Amino acid sequence: VQLVESGGGSVRTGGSLRLSCAASGFTFRGYAMTWYRQATGKERELVAHITSDSDSTYYTDSVKGRFTISRDNAKNTVYLQMNSLKSEDTAVYYCNVKFLGGLQYWGQGTQVTVSS
Repeated sequence: VQLVESGGGSVRTGGSLRLSCAASGFTFRGYAMTWYRQATGKERELVAHITSDSDSTYYTDSVKGRFTISRDNAKNTVYLQMNSLKSEDTAVYYCNVKFLGGLQYWGQGTQVTVSS
């Protein structure tokens, strides 16, 4: 299993970024995917989640209305569109997949830095 995030960078407050996570080594279309983030000195937190067929999504309260999770099962890729970015969104963003039995995998992370 391999998860490779990309799309991070440095943006101004109010700006936008689109993160991508390319998955391989498992049947992508069969599994829900999740984006997490971890800011310096803080615990990793769940940001957004999408079911295998995109029929349901979940967002943590702090990003509702600003972030959108989506996926393209033909491309084995999950996305996180981030708009109206705030300084508190600064973190390393990770994608995650959990399999039955609790086994899970993480990508290497991509840094998002939001500054005024």
